[in-house]
Amino acid sequence: MNVLVVRPDGIGDVVLSLPVASQLRRLIPHVRIGFLTSPVVAPILDRHPDVDYVRTIRWVDPLRDLQAAFSGVDTAVFLKPFRRLMWAAFLARVPIRVATGFRWYSLLANRRIYDHRSEFLKHESEYNVEMLKGLGLNPLAVTRPRVTLSDIERNAGERRWTGLPSPRVVIHPGGFSARRWRLERYLDLTIELAREGYGVALTGSDEERVEFEREMLSDATLPPGISNLMGRLSVRELMAVIANAHVVVSGATGPAHLAAALGIATVSLFDPRRNNLPVRWKPLGVGVLLRPDVPTCEKCIGEACPYWDCLDRFSVHQVASHIAQVAKIPSALTVLHI
Repeated sequence: MNVLVVRPDGIGDVVLSLPVASQLRRLIPHVRIGFLTSPVVAPILDRHPDVDYVRTIRWVDPLRDLQAAFSGVDTAVFLKPFRRLMWAAFLARVPIRVATGFRWYSLLANRRIYDHRSEFLKHESEYNVEMLKGLGLNPLAVTRPRVTLSDIERNAGERRWTGLPSPRVVIHPGGFSARRWRLERYLDLTIELAREGYGVALTGSDEERVEFEREMLSDATLPPGISNLMGRLSVRELMAVIANAHVVVSGATGPAHLAAALGIATVSLFDPRRNNLPVRWKPLGVGVLLRPDVPTCEKCIGEACPYWDCLDRFSVHQVASHIAQVAKIPSALTVLHI
C-alpha cells in the first residue's frame, strides 16, 4: 500500500502528524509512506525512518499540479480537509481518500471520520492518528514524535554555539499562529539571561529579525553571550541549533514542537484563546508551559478586551526563573497559569 499523509501547513502541524507515519509503519506490513506538505516545512521530514518520500505543493499551484501530486497513490489521508487538495485527489482517482466527515466537501472522501476537533478534547496528535480508523486500523497510544539529524548536522549545530557559555538557551520571539509576548520582553529576557551567564541564540525568520532589531536598535546593544541567528538559518540548521541547546523559549509555535521532537526542554508562552488550548497544542516533551490566568477567549479582539495585557502578565523574572528550573532538571511538561 502506498499511503500519502496530507498536511501542507505549519512546522508544528507536521511534527504532530509524524505519529501517523510511525503507526502506519507498525500496523501495515510493507507499507510505503509519503507526506504531502509545503516546500518550507518539507526539510524537517528528511531522514525520518517512517517517511519514505516527500512531495510538496504551494497554494498557488494550478489544479493540474495538485492532481499530479497524488499520482501513484493508493491512499490519501487528509489530516486537515483542504478543499482544493481533496478535489485534486478525487480527480486523480486515488482509490482510498480519508478525511473528516463534517464539511460539505467531505463528499470528495470515500472514508469519513466523524471526530469534532473543535471540541478540543484531545491532543492534535491523537486526532491525527484517529484518522487511521478510515483504513480499518485501531490507532495505538501516541508516543512523542521524533525528527532526525545526521552527525554532520549536529556537529554543525554545535559549532553555532562556539564561544557561548552554558546552559544554552534558544529564544524564538516570532510565530504567526498565536499572540506573542512583546518583543521588548523577549529582548529584556535575552539580556538578563546573558548577564546571568547563559549562552543565548536568537532564532526566527528574516522578517522577524528586522522587527526584533528595530526593537533593539542594533547588534551593538547586545551583551556578550548572545548570538543573533535570526534570518540566518534554514529549517534543518534551526533543528541542529536546537538539538545542541538545553532549553527553547518560544510562544505556541513550530520551534517548540521541534524542540520536543529532539528531546530538548521547552518553556512555552501560550495565549488564552480557545483554539490555542494546551490540551490540543502543547509540545509533547518536557518543560513548562505558561498560560495567563485569565478567561479562555474565542478570539483576540485587541484592546477592547479587559484582558488585553494577558501575555504581559508573564514577567521577565518569572520566565527566567522557569528557564533556570528547566535547564537544571528537565521534567514532564507542566502547565502553569500565571
